[in-house]
Amino acid sequence: MAGLTVVLVVLPLLLLVVVGIVLAFNSLRRLDVRAQEALAGIDVQLTRRADLIPNVVESVKGFAGHERAVLEEVTSARAAVSAASRGDSVAQRAAAEGQLDQALVDVLAVAEAYPDLTASASFLDLQRQLAETEDQLSFARQYYNDAVAQVNTKVTTIPWMWIAPAAGVWRREFYEAPAGHETPPAVAF
Repeated sequence: MAGLTVVLVVLPLLLLVVVGIVLAFNSLRRLDVRAQEALAGIDVQLTRRADLIPNVVESVKGFAGHERAVLEEVTSARAAVSAASRGDSVAQRAAAEGQLDQALVDVLAVAEAYPDLTASASFLDLQRQLAETEDQLSFARQYYNDAVAQVNTKVTTIPWMWIAPAAGVWRREFYEAPAGHETPPAVAF
């Protein structure tokens, strides 16, 4: 009779612990997947912006073809964004984004010298699309950093910190703009 009582007490407690561990494991994995998805959202917006930039370059090239170095800088920056999005480093993504930001600022500075260009409907539409993309990119960064804050909070608090290694969930890097690029490039004249 005493053995049966022990089994009736220990078995539910053991079952409760196992269910708790499974729920904690799944919760950590869900948060980690959300952070991965949020980082992919940044890549989508960076790619969208990088895809718009050749149109800006072509518009500027028609007016300022002699500004070859500036236009080549954009090509190099787009390649860096593409390469960074294939890696796992958040810092690499941020650095590539900074390089692309600077290239875009340089192209738009060249465009300012050509009033006919800056007044054209197609160039104004490109500026509008770039501004919308910048807003979406800012939101994607914020969404990622919110997801990272949740992951980092969980993996550093009890009891999650004991389950996190088994779930394969670790602290993540926040997305920080590189030095000098705390604000997005101005795309409106």
